[in-house]
Amino acid sequence: MDALSALLTRTSVPRVTGPVPSEETLQAMFAAALRAPDHGQLRPWRFLRIEGESLQRLADLFGAAALADNPALAQAEVESARGKALRSPLVIASISCAVDTPKVPALEQDLATACATHAMLLAAHAQGVGAVWRTGPFAVHPVVREGLGLAAHEKLIAFLYVGQPVGPLRSPQPLAIADYVQSW
Repeated sequence: MDALSALLTRTSVPRVTGPVPSEETLQAMFAAALRAPDHGQLRPWRFLRIEGESLQRLADLFGAAALADNPALAQAEVESARGKALRSPLVIASISCAVDTPKVPALEQDLATACATHAMLLAAHAQGVGAVWRTGPFAVHPVVREGLGLAAHEKLIAFLYVGQPVGPLRSPQPLAIADYVQSW
């Protein structure tokens, strides 16, 4: 798939299943991430591959975070929180680790990490892999942050849920460019 086709046809694939994409496919996704715009070549990102038994550990973190917020939570609600970690055979945690420098603001470094994350989504789509970007309250929850080993200055930008698409892919809805682009 050429780059323009990937950009124009990519949609989120919220329902995926196993197996985990091949190592060659994943390496192409990570290589694409490393080509993101990066002022100062700081490479202010890192990525955690969460798969196999590590998904159960992530589920445990999500359950613990839910219980930390509400110790009286019913077991079914704890299991619902845990299940969010188990929606795909692979979760990639995309983390911004901004460097303290006067030349490049932390926000720009966070955005570079977001661009790297988007590049992974595009590379997944171009290779026929299903992926969706998710955040939600667990992305900023102290229990999850600590459990994943984030430093105080790091930000979890996204959880990418990656796997084989379940069912037909959605077609992107056409948008009127004129609704979003103006001359100044």
